Amino acid sequence: MQSTGALELYNLFSDNGILVWLDGGWAVDSHLGKQTRPHEDLDIIIQTKDVPKIRSLLSELGYKNVPRDDTREENFVLGNNQGLLVDVHTVHFDDNGDGVYGNHGAAFPKKCFDGVGEINGQKVKCISAEQIVIFHTNYTPDENDAKDVLALCKKFHIEGPQLYKKYLNN
Repeated sequence: MQSTGALELYNLFSDNGILVWLDGGWAVDSHLGKQTRPHEDLDIIIQTKDVPKIRSLLSELGYKNVPRDDTREENFVLGNNQGLLVDVHTVHFDDNGDGVYGNHGAAFPKKCFDGVGEINGQKVKCISAEQIVIFHTNYTPDENDAKDVLALCKKFHIEGPQLYKKYLNN
């Protein structure tokens, strides 16, 4: 997915009243202000109440469910016949403003929704850089993860997680 496609989808959702935060690779690149690598998909977080609306909008554009092993009610992927994928994560907000992800409790602290990045000069909402770094400590990183985390840590003066220390010398 190129920057123009990511931005078109972001604007489609926003223009139709869907509050959306970028997550994943595009959140990283929006914080860095440039596309640093190819992205297979657009990872987004939306409110659970907006699932029917986003499904309808994307269905009109030819997007269909893409079955995956990790598909759940709160996490699903929609794709079109051009190979564009939207990886949707849904939350509802509790009384503290934390984003509750499925039945897993408050997986997204309120402050992580304060992120603002930029794609092609346009400001976009995204998960905060600090939260992206935290999320990247929940699994074994690959080279892309390491580059993303180290770039965010450098730009935002975030202490690099121990898991990524071995990549500092490469």
